[in-house]
Amino acid sequence: MRVSGLPRLLALIFVLVTTWIFVRSYISFNMKTIRLPRWMAGSVYKEKPVVKIKCGLSKSCPANFFAFKIISGAANVVGPSMCLEDHVIMSPVKNNVGRGLNIALVNGTTGTILGQKNFDMYSGDPSLLVKFLKEIPAGTLVLVASYDDPGTKLNDEIRQLFSNLGSAYTNQLGFRDSWVFLGAKDLKGKSPFEQFLKNNPDTNKYEGWPELLELEGCVPRKVY
Repeated sequence: MRVSGLPRLLALIFVLVTTWIFVRSYISFNMKTIRLPRWMAGSVYKEKPVVKIKCGLSKSCPANFFAFKIISGAANVVGPSMCLEDHVIMSPVKNNVGRGLNIALVNGTTGTILGQKNFDMYSGDPSLLVKFLKEIPAGTLVLVASYDDPGTKLNDEIRQLFSNLGSAYTNQLGFRDSWVFLGAKDLKGKSPFEQFLKNNPDTNKYEGWPELLELEGCVPRKVY
């Protein structure tokens, strides 16, 4: 009995030793830091930074340029909006827009907002707009967005003042037309930032109004 039990005892000891070696090796392996190849680690952990573009433009503006976006009103339902350097100047949410012409003034060098105002061009006093436009200081950017009706009360003097700011369409602006524009007080020539859409029953997107217009881009800072 003792002789036959010896092989069994040796076999048991062998199994125990083998199991202990295997367990020790397994634990040691898992405690080591597993390093991925450099190219694989870069593709797994490297994240591209999220770049926020000002005013939601399609691309960023270069240095010494202002990013801007101007959207006209939609019929007489949704008011216009204006954004400069990611700052919303006028919008329905800010409750500072109204029927007619919505105008914001911006310092062309610093980007400081100098003021914003709405002028009712259907039943308002056009002399108020004349006074406002004549008092714009030199070097000022002028952002304009139409809403509902921008043209009924326009007279020749107002049209000329807008033309002096660089507008090419102010002489055509009439009842319920859509218009967005960015000009400047001392601009020589016509502004490249302007869109105009005539009120036409055959082509209007809305029953009595053309579709809204969206104007965006990069305007250079005025450097003295």
